[in-house]
Amino acid sequence: MKKKSAGDILLNTYAWCCVLILTSAILTIVGYLVFHGFSTLNQNLIFGDTPVIEALLLKKQVFGGLLPAIAGTLALIFLSITFALPVGIAAGVFLSEFALPGTRRILGLMFDIMASLPSIVVGLSGFAVTIFLHQHFFKQLYPCLLISALCLAFLVVPYIIRSTQIALESLPPQVRLTAPGLGATRAQNLWYVLIPMAAKDIIGGVILAIGRSAEDTAVIMLTGAVATAGIPGSILSGYEALPFFIYYTAAEYADAADLMKGYGAALILLCICGGVYIFAYWIKRKIR
Repeated sequence: MKKKSAGDILLNTYAWCCVLILTSAILTIVGYLVFHGFSTLNQNLIFGDTPVIEALLLKKQVFGGLLPAIAGTLALIFLSITFALPVGIAAGVFLSEFALPGTRRILGLMFDIMASLPSIVVGLSGFAVTIFLHQHFFKQLYPCLLISALCLAFLVVPYIIRSTQIALESLPPQVRLTAPGLGATRAQNLWYVLIPMAAKDIIGGVILAIGRSAEDTAVIMLTGAVATAGIPGSILSGYEALPFFIYYTAAEYADAADLMKGYGAALILLCICGGVYIFAYWIKRKIR
C-alpha cells in the first residue's frame, strides 16, 4: 500500500474541513427554519379562514393564507421551465454537435455572460419591455405571470444550455460512432443514442434551473408578483409567490406572529424545492 505524503494528507484534511463547514452551514440554516417555522405549519397558515374544500375547489378566495402563493410559485416554476427547457436543450445540442469552433466560442461566451446577469437587471428589462408593449401594441398587457415566467426562463436557460453541451461533449467516442457505424443518420444518432445517454446529466442543469426559478425574488417583484392577488386565473393576471411573500413579510412585519408566517412560508418553499429535486432525482435514477 502506497504511503500518503504530507501534501496528500494536508489536501485531504482541507477537503474534509470544507465539506464539514458547508454541511454544517446547510444544517444550521435548515434547522433554524424548522425551529422557527414548524410551529406555524397548520391549516390556518395555508388556507386562512376559508374552508379547505371550498379553497381547493376554488369556490372561495383565500385571504390571509399561503395557498395562492403556493399555487403561484408552482405555476411560475412550471411555466418558466416549460419555456426554457426546449430552447436550452436545442441550443446546447447545437453548440455541441453542429456549431463551428469559432461560433461555439462566441456563443459560449454570450451564454456565460447571460448566466452572470444579475436577476434585478433581467427583471428591470422585462418590466421595461412590458411598458413598451403596453404603450405601442397591447393596451391590456400589464406585469403578469407570463412576463415573470419569460424573464425567469431567460435567467435560467444558460444553465440548461451549458449542462446539455457538457453532457453531450463528455460522451465517449465509441458511443458516438456505434450507431453511425450501423447505418444510422446523424439525426437518428442524436435523437436515439446521444441525448438519451446524456439525459441524466442534462437533468442536473434542469434541477439548477428549477431551483433558480423557485427562489428568485427580484425578477418577479418587478414583473407581476403582488401581495394579494389570489390564485392566478390566467397567465395574464397578477399572482402571489412564496419568495415575494417572504420578502415583504420580512421587510414590513408588524409583530412576531407576522414574522413567524414568513418562517413558515420559507419552510414551505424549502419543502417544494426539495420535493421537486427528489422527483427529478427519481427520474434521473430511472433514466440511469
